[in-house]
Amino acid sequence: MSTEIRVPTLGESVTEATIGQWFKKVGDTVNADEPLVELETDKVTIEVPAPSAGVLEAIAANPGDTVDVGALLGAIAAAGAGASAPAAAPAAAAPAPAKTEVPAANAAGPEPIKPAATDRAPAPSAQKLINENGLDANGIGGSGKAGQVLKEDVLAALSRVATPAPAAPAAKPAEAKAPAPAPRAPTPAGDAEREERVKMTRLRQTIARRLKDAQNTAAMLTTFNEVDMKPVMDLRNSYKELFEKKHGVKLGFMGFFTKAVVHALKEIPAVNAEIDGDDLIYKQYAHIGVAVGTDKGLVVPVVRNADQMSIAEIEKEIGNLGKKARDGALSMADMQGGTFTISNGGVYGSLMSTPILNAPQSGILGMHKIQERPVVVGGQIVIRPMMYLALSYDHRIVDGKEAVTFLVRVKESLEAPERLVLDL
Repeated sequence: MSTEIRVPTLGESVTEATIGQWFKKVGDTVNADEPLVELETDKVTIEVPAPSAGVLEAIAANPGDTVDVGALLGAIAAAGAGASAPAAAPAAAAPAPAKTEVPAANAAGPEPIKPAATDRAPAPSAQKLINENGLDANGIGGSGKAGQVLKEDVLAALSRVATPAPAAPAAKPAEAKAPAPAPRAPTPAGDAEREERVKMTRLRQTIARRLKDAQNTAAMLTTFNEVDMKPVMDLRNSYKELFEKKHGVKLGFMGFFTKAVVHALKEIPAVNAEIDGDDLIYKQYAHIGVAVGTDKGLVVPVVRNADQMSIAEIEKEIGNLGKKARDGALSMADMQGGTFTISNGGVYGSLMSTPILNAPQSGILGMHKIQERPVVVGGQIVIRPMMYLALSYDHRIVDGKEAVTFLVRVKESLEAPERLVLDL
């Protein structure tokens, strides 16, 4: 008895994935819930566990293939079935040589089908399906050992017969409408030998598509300001040891910035809203996306209900999401529902940038490198740790006055962090 391995539900609006890699080969022993295959979706990479213990009997989708939700990935034979299968094949084929002497030898059972173009007859379960559906075994490619036709091969053949040929182009109308990319200019032979062509991952393709869509859709504009980080740095230095001892997490800057953003969103709700057709949707909650760079690309996990959390709770959640992102363990729920995004390019040394919106959101705050600069304070030139802030926003919904006011409120909260405690 075989257990099918199928593509699980991948999350809201995600209908297909790309096979990343198989962790097992056909014939390998697998344990229940052991990771079998990696799937790359538009948002996250997930591992599909083995639905049962046994032996990997067949692989129906190879690395690089695109598969839909519910599609067959492979099959697992029950423990011991792999050893019994070879014995079953000769038994099924045994009547063939005796056919000329005893024509009625098979009267008690179904007439055996002609084996496919291999040295092995179809598996018993496959043979049963072939007989029931009147298929030709010679026209079915076998994925088992020595090309043996398995139950999954017959099911795949049946699905191809049942699916009308014209349906394939209609399944992805968006791709049909997309303009063909401009051909790449010819490369001199000497340069071509020193190039490496690597297929983009689904995550990288999605990042590229979403960022370009945001540029094409939103009336995007960026406004800048700078913030004196000395008050926050002094507060952090005074309490970081006590904070870590009590809450079990380090006191960083993201907790202060997230809290400052939440306060500003309450005053300027348009930055926390989105456009839906001819309607504006104002959110009475703040789910803050925190951009995290990984070796596979940029991901934006979401701190949900950040407006109801303390700085300590925010720091804990950001630390947890950051670890999951680096380990490739983010779920679809971790990535959905953000209303505003914070991107910290300062950790990589960026002094200033114009971040691109994370559609359908209407605002994104860019943090940058803290750098000591001369500034005027109380009529005197002093050295202060300064950071440039950048707010990119959708001008269709956020006016310039609102954007500037929002950024000023963030600046005020950071330069006087007691405002965050007193909710001012």
